Amino acid sequence: MSCHGHSHDHEHVDETEVSLRKYIDIPNVRCLNEDEAGMAQRVLKPYESRLEMSTSDATLKSQLDGDVDLLLHVPFTEAVTIHSISIAGPRRAMSETAGPKKVKVFVDREDLDFDEAMELPATSEIELVPPEHELEYSDEYATIDYPLRPGGRFQNISNLALYFPDPNYAEDDDTQTEISFIGFKGKGTSIRRRAVEAVYERIGLAGDHEVPPDELGARNIV
Repeated sequence: MSCHGHSHDHEHVDETEVSLRKYIDIPNVRCLNEDEAGMAQRVLKPYESRLEMSTSDATLKSQLDGDVDLLLHVPFTEAVTIHSISIAGPRRAMSETAGPKKVKVFVDREDLDFDEAMELPATSEIELVPPEHELEYSDEYATIDYPLRPGGRFQNISNLALYFPDPNYAEDDDTQTEISFIGFKGKGTSIRRRAVEAVYERIGLAGDHEVPPDELGARNIV
């Protein structure tokens, strides 16, 4: 079901769009301003776990008594093409935290910091739905998928940076931002794996041939 630029995922996965979770380099995921180290890694859950009710040890929160914005860096183990992103705030009707209002998405910017994320134009910028809209569909086992546009800019990428700016959906400026799930759909490319195999093959071939003494130093083996 689609409404106003996003769709609701009712336990259905298009054969051409699969969860990219297996391609995420989880140990190297990092987030600036997270309340506890490692929180960001925990919200990149397997697809089948995306609807679990959020608990304090399974969500990503901004620092308590600090800024509410978050900057998440997600590296992939191989180049991927991303079609859509799913972002869920707190999955509790009564919460002392608030979901993000907006996300700025940057492609292949591993060096991005808060100042740059605030000032630079994003590859894509998405207005996220308010929490009451999310909770309206929670009983239908649905998550919200936001298409990434323009699609051509999200092909063969190795890293995604997600910036969740201030303000969030709270009525005040001090309420922590909380995210219970982040997921991606798209396709893997196997580009990195093929490149490694090609290097190994070239090294093996170079070792199979003897180099005449008078040609030593005349070749560069990569």
